[in-house]
Amino acid sequence: MIKKLLEPVRRSLNVRMIISQLFALAVAALVFFAVSGSGRYAVEHIYMSPESVASRKASIYSQFSSYVTANMVAGSDTAAIARWTRQHDYVTIQIYQGETVAARFSGGRVAANSLSPMPESQYGKLYPMRFADGLYQIAIGDSSQNRELFVNSILAVTLAFVAFIAIQLRYTGKLTQRIVALSREAAEVSAGDLENPISAKGEDEIAALAGDMDTMRRSVIERMGNERRAWEANSELITAVSHDIRTPMTSLIGYLGLLKEQNLPEEQRKQFTNSAYGKAMELKELTDELFRYFLVFGRADLEMNLETLDARLLLEQLLGEAEFDLRDSGFTVQRVEFEGECSVKADPMYLKRVLDNLISNIKKYADRSQPVLLLSEHSGGTLRVCFSNAVAHGLSRVESTKIGIRTCEKIMTHMGGQFAVHNDGARFDAELTLPVQNS
Repeated sequence: MIKKLLEPVRRSLNVRMIISQLFALAVAALVFFAVSGSGRYAVEHIYMSPESVASRKASIYSQFSSYVTANMVAGSDTAAIARWTRQHDYVTIQIYQGETVAARFSGGRVAANSLSPMPESQYGKLYPMRFADGLYQIAIGDSSQNRELFVNSILAVTLAFVAFIAIQLRYTGKLTQRIVALSREAAEVSAGDLENPISAKGEDEIAALAGDMDTMRRSVIERMGNERRAWEANSELITAVSHDIRTPMTSLIGYLGLLKEQNLPEEQRKQFTNSAYGKAMELKELTDELFRYFLVFGRADLEMNLETLDARLLLEQLLGEAEFDLRDSGFTVQRVEFEGECSVKADPMYLKRVLDNLISNIKKYADRSQPVLLLSEHSGGTLRVCFSNAVAHGLSRVESTKIGIRTCEKIMTHMGGQFAVHNDGARFDAELTLPVQNS
C-alpha cells in the first residue's frame, strides 16, 4: 500500500531531479576520496620512499654544492645561502659547525642563527660541504611532498566536480531532448499535421503533458471527423431535400400558371386548384419534417425531461391515440399489448414525437387494405414497441431523405434506448426499445 502511494512521488520530475543531484554528489564524493586516497598513498609509499627521498636529497646536495663552489660562498654568508634557498621551495638547509647548528635556511628565510648544541638530526643523513671559509656539515630537508599532496587535492576536487557536472549535464540533456522533441511534435500538430502521434515516453510530468497533448490531438481529429461527416450528411440532406422540394414546387408553379388563364372552365379551375393545394401540402410536410430534423440535430444534447413512468399507462395512452388516428384515416389496426407491470425512464413529449413520425409515415406509404400491427412486449429487461405495415405500391415517395427516421434515432438514443427500421419493399417495420427500470 505504501509502495503504491509513493509511486507517483518517485515519478515526479522534481523528485527525480533531486535524486539525480544526490546521485551526482555521491559519485563526486566517491571520485574525490578515490583520487585523494590513491594520491596520498602514492605520495606516502612511493614518492616518500627511502630511495626516492635519498635520490632527491642527493640531487639537492649536488645543486647546492655547485652553487657554493661557483660563488665562493662562505658558511657564514647567510645572505648568499638564503638567496639559493629562495629559489628552491620546499628545501631546508641546516648548517652545522662542529656539533652545533650554525644556521637553518628555508624558503629564503634564515630560520635559526645561533650556536646551539647539535640535536639528533631530524633531516636524516649529514653531508659534508666545503664552504669558502672551511668545512661544514649540512642537513637537507625536503618537504616537496606537501606540494604533491596539494596537487593531489586539487586534482581530486577537479575530477569530483567534473563527475558531478557530467552527471547533471547528462540528466538535463535527456530532459532537454524530450522537451525539444515535444516542442517539435507540438509545432507539427499546430501546423496541421495531425496524423503523427505525440510520443509520451516516461511517467513524469513531461510524459503526462505529452499524453494530454496527444489526447487533444486525437480529440481534434475526432471532432474534425464528426464535423466532416455532419457536413457530408447535411450536404446529402440538402441535395435530396432540394430535389424533393423542386418536384412539387414545379408542379405547383405549373398549376398556378394555368389558373392565371382567363378562359378556363370552372371544372378545370377547380381541378387545378385542388392539385395546387395538394402540392402545397406536400411542400408543407417537407418543410415541417426539415424543421423538426434541424430542431433535433441542430443541438448536441437534447434538453429532455426524463421521468420514471409506468410503461403500461404510458403506452396505453400513446398507442391508443395512434390507433384512433390510424382508424380515423381508414386503416385497420391490430394491437397487442404486453402483460405484467414495468417502469421506463422517458420523456413523454419526445416519445410522442417518435410515434407521430411513424404514424405520419404509415399514413403516407402504408397499404390501407392491409392491417397495421401495433405490438408492445416486455422481455429481458427491455420494453419493445413495434409498428408493422404493408407498403403501398405505385405511390411517389416524398420522404426519400429519411428525415423522420434520423430524428427518431437521435431521440431514442438520448433516452437511452434504440430505434431500428426494416424495409424490404413489401413491408415496413419499425422497432423502438427502452430499458426497463428496476423497482
